[in-house]
Amino acid sequence: MKNLLTQPTWRQALKDEWQESYMLELSQFLEEEKKQDKTILPPKHQWFTALNVMPLGDVKVVILGQDPYPTKGHAHGLCFSVLDDVKPLPKSLQNINKELLTDARVDNSNTGNLLPWSRQGVLLLNAVLTVEADNANTHKDKGWEKFTDRVVELVNSECEHVVFVLWGTYAQKKAVLIDEFKHLVIKDPHPSPLSAYRGFWGSKPFSQINSYLLRHNKKSIDWAL
Repeated sequence: MKNLLTQPTWRQALKDEWQESYMLELSQFLEEEKKQDKTILPPKHQWFTALNVMPLGDVKVVILGQDPYPTKGHAHGLCFSVLDDVKPLPKSLQNINKELLTDARVDNSNTGNLLPWSRQGVLLLNAVLTVEADNANTHKDKGWEKFTDRVVELVNSECEHVVFVLWGTYAQKKAVLIDEFKHLVIKDPHPSPLSAYRGFWGSKPFSQINSYLLRHNKKSIDWAL
């Protein structure tokens, strides 16, 4: 599995994780799923897309999701993001786009592919990096959370003035790993239709992010896709 992580700085920073017991157990679990002819999403070569598209030192923003979309053809390794041809967009992403339009006057309703954000230093990280097709949360508590905890810990320790966006109670569990004196942590309800009305609407995360980055002499994120 470690060969799927190709970005050199992440490979070096995470080199000791592959022999940890949780990772060996996770690898075994995924192999057993494959032997049972279960479809694992996203495709294997995209499991670490969020890390492979940027060096550790380039991370400016971390947006945390839960697990990949379980619909075939949707997930490609970036939380909340879908491939170019996916229509209609998932409802959580539709709500993200609505808040982005209100907050920053950016209309991204034409696409759900968030890769341009990643290329600017936005780490779009799911807590769990795989899922069984058509069966959400099936790879929860199998080891991925420990791996992504380590990713968050590395960003916390190795980077300066990062904005961590924790939408919903699941993502907010990782707040204990973040030094809030060193970084900005945004905690708001999840953009899901089940919870967006509880405070996601009007939370203005995108303008908050860019204001913080500019205050710390970092280039702002161009949210337009």
